[in-house]
Amino acid sequence: MQFSDNQITFFRTEGWLAVEDFWSEREVMAMCAELTRLKSEGKLRNVATEGDGKTHSETRVNLQLCPMWPHSDLYKAMPFAAKAVAAIEALLGSPALLHLDQVFLKPGRQGAGTNWHQDNAYFQIPDPLKGTALWTAVHDATLANGTLRVIPRAFSELLPHERDGFSDHHIRCWPDETKAIPVEIKAGGVIFFCYGTPHATGANRTDLERAGVALHFIHTDQSGQARSGFEPGKRPPLVADQATWEAQVASVLE
Repeated sequence: MQFSDNQITFFRTEGWLAVEDFWSEREVMAMCAELTRLKSEGKLRNVATEGDGKTHSETRVNLQLCPMWPHSDLYKAMPFAAKAVAAIEALLGSPALLHLDQVFLKPGRQGAGTNWHQDNAYFQIPDPLKGTALWTAVHDATLANGTLRVIPRAFSELLPHERDGFSDHHIRCWPDETKAIPVEIKAGGVIFFCYGTPHATGANRTDLERAGVALHFIHTDQSGQARSGFEPGKRPPLVADQATWEAQVASVLE
């Protein structure tokens, strides 16, 4: 994936970047099929809680799997697809490392959102622009099903975070939501957002499930200073392996 100078400048100024049609229809079909398998095998767990029991009377479900790679050869290969490697190196510089991978799946009508937070509240790297998520819409992501929201130009300052009472392990912050931008994007599109960008997802009020796969990357010069989610020397360097990615897509679709 070759980015224009304008796209790279936009990411480094705004803290996020949306790209339509990043993954092909065939690749998205493989992602969906693999998520169906992982869900049927009970690999995804519900991380949503009822909080104080007063705000939400309905059952809240936010299915997560983190990390994904031990459970799926397809998702293990995904970060090393040639276009993913090229995109990350264009945005972060080279060399870069895979930091972590995860998926959130929101069932229809019951799917709970993920509250506002900055990834750097977990990782605390010195330069929040040297880490980014590559968030893939596995299904069309809309306002109705709780698509990703971001707050532009808010990545420089680490906001105060507290434990999120509606999750069994997440933290949250309270940014100025009047500045938030919802990013609707079709299946196969991706949203990059740097580690400092506040982001959240909403509840899924549609009848269909919606999933987003988040791959997280970090520039090597930040890796030794990440405070969470990173084991020095145990993360793979970002080297393109297109043949393995294509083989895994084919294998899932056989």
